[in-house]
Amino acid sequence: MNRSLTICVLLLSGAVARADKLVLVAGGGDDPDGSPAERAKLFSPFAVDFGLDGTTYIVEMVKGERLRAVNAKGELVTLAGTAGQKGDAGDGGPGAKALFNGMHHLAVGPDGAVYLADTFNNRVRKFDPKTGTVSAFAGTGEKGFDGDGGPAVKAKFGGCYCLSFDAAGKNCFVTDLDNRRIRKVALATGVVSTVAGNGSRGVPKDGEPATNQPLVDPRAHAVDAKGNLYILERGGHALRVIDPDGKIRTVAGTGKPGMGSGKSLEAAMNGPKHLCIDKDGSVLIADTENHRIVRYVPGEEQLVLVAGTGKKGTAGVGGDPLKAELAQPHGVIVHPKTGEIYIADSTNGRVLKIVRE
Repeated sequence: MNRSLTICVLLLSGAVARADKLVLVAGGGDDPDGSPAERAKLFSPFAVDFGLDGTTYIVEMVKGERLRAVNAKGELVTLAGTAGQKGDAGDGGPGAKALFNGMHHLAVGPDGAVYLADTFNNRVRKFDPKTGTVSAFAGTGEKGFDGDGGPAVKAKFGGCYCLSFDAAGKNCFVTDLDNRRIRKVALATGVVSTVAGNGSRGVPKDGEPATNQPLVDPRAHAVDAKGNLYILERGGHALRVIDPDGKIRTVAGTGKPGMGSGKSLEAAMNGPKHLCIDKDGSVLIADTENHRIVRYVPGEEQLVLVAGTGKKGTAGVGGDPLKAELAQPHGVIVHPKTGEIYIADSTNGRVLKIVRE
C-alpha cells in the first residue's frame, strides 16, 4: 500500500470512529415508574434539561402532566404531578400532590430549581429538588396581559410555552404565546417586563425595535452568550433574532410551511416548536411537523440537517441520526458538559440523544 493510500484509509477510519449515533435515553417501553429509563413508559415528553448534579429532567405534556427524571441509577422516576390529572394546585406542598395543566417546557435555573412552563394554567412554577416542593414563580393563573413593571407572581400571562435563562443567570425569559410577546423576569427583584412583541399579530420589520413590532405566534426562544435573543415562530415558520440593541430581524425560514435546507432565508420549516443554543453559538431547532432537527449557523446564514429524514416513524435508533425517523419532536437541548444533543421525540414517547462514537 502506497503512502497516499495509507493516509486516505486512516482518514476514513477516523471519520468512521467519530460518526454520530442516535441512542435511546428514556421511554419507548411500558415498564412502570422506577424502572430503567430505557424500558419505562413516557407520555409525550416535550422538553429535557439537566440539573446541576447531572440529573436529566423531563416534562410530559399530553396524558402525563408530570415532571420526571432519570436518576443516578438510570431509573425513570416521577418528581411532581399526577399521571393524567390536570389542575392547578399544590403550591407550597410536595410535588407528588401538585397538579399541572399542559406543561410544555422546563428549564433549570441558576439556583438549581426546575422552572416549569405550566402552559394552560398561564403561569410558571418552580420545583425545588432539595425539598421536593412546588411553588409559584410567575403568573396568577388568570389568562390575560398585565403586570409589566411589577411582581411577576401578580402578573397575567396568556399561555407560558417556553422558559430560558440568560448566560449570566440574571433573568428568566418567558414565551407568552397568546399575548404574542417574550417577557422576562429579573431574578433579583421578581419584576416582569416585555422584551419583544407589541401584542399584534404580524411579521416584524427587520431592523426595528422588537418591542414595537408584531409577532405571528412565538412558540419558543433562547438567549446566546452574546445576548442575542432568538425567537422561533410556530405558525410563522421562521426564526428571528433580537440583537443586544433590541432590534429584530428574520434569519431563517420563508414564512410558509415546507421542508428545506441551505440558505437560511430560503429554507422552509414546518411548525417548528423549540430551539436551543449549541456550544458554538449555532441554533438547534426542533422542526416539529417535518419530524427533524435542523441547525441555523449564524454568519454562514445556513440551515443544515442534524437528525431525521422528514418521514414520521420510529426507525433508526442505534444508527446515523440523518437516517433516523422521528415523530413530532418538541424539544432539543445540548448537554452542558458532554455536548450531546438530546431530543424529546414526543409522539414516539421517548427521549433520544446524538453521541459521538
